[in-house]
Amino acid sequence: METFHIIILALLQGITEFLPISSSAHLILPNQVLGWPDQGLAFDVAVHFGSLIAVLTYFRRDVWSLICDGLGGFRSGQFSDDGRLAWLIVLGTIPAGLAGLMFKGFIETHLRSSAVIAATTIVFGVLLWWADVHGKRREGLPELTWKKALLIGAAQALALIPGTSRSGITMTAGLMLGMKREAAARFSFLLSIPVITLSALVDWNAIFLGVILSGISAYLCIHFFLQFISRIGMAPFAIYRLLLGAALILMIWLT
Repeated sequence: METFHIIILALLQGITEFLPISSSAHLILPNQVLGWPDQGLAFDVAVHFGSLIAVLTYFRRDVWSLICDGLGGFRSGQFSDDGRLAWLIVLGTIPAGLAGLMFKGFIETHLRSSAVIAATTIVFGVLLWWADVHGKRREGLPELTWKKALLIGAAQALALIPGTSRSGITMTAGLMLGMKREAAARFSFLLSIPVITLSALVDWNAIFLGVILSGISAYLCIHFFLQFISRIGMAPFAIYRLLLGAALILMIWLT
């Protein structure tokens, strides 16, 4: 794989992993649309590892507090808000883990296509917009219940389908369940940690440049997204998804 391809794909992964526009779709499309060589599993794992480093670095204090309070609650018999949130993240990870074990092979074989990405990009883009407009946006993370965490986790399992967007579908679910934008985004980012960790638990020999660029761009994306989410809402990302989906449909129709 050429260095130029490594740079572009790593930046695409880092920027899109935590935006609600699907990183998996943006890693697949250069191969499907531009004819670039398939980067392979090792590179995918490498750039996801970069994103994992970014989210762990950005939320390092939160993660440390979640671990300490989550485990400490067993000793004291009482869980703080962070301790409770830690176990809600574990609970929310279970559906995606089970879905990955059961369906990942089928999805990799049959659903990695431009047509599927076009459909999921549009459908879940419209759903994201609807949830952002009509969601009550009243609740923060302290109000999150185990039932809602499980529902968000079930929504996360749908992100195995390319074009769905893990961050997009979890934020959509959070907004539909009455969460504030920033709370939905923060829970989505924290919920990504176990999932990305699981995806990186394979032998890999990928390119160091991909890890570094993906990590830096993902870190900056998290920082600026959390700063602006309350003001800009989800509409720009929904519009981007609709335009991308329409462009893919036009491309498929023309070919």
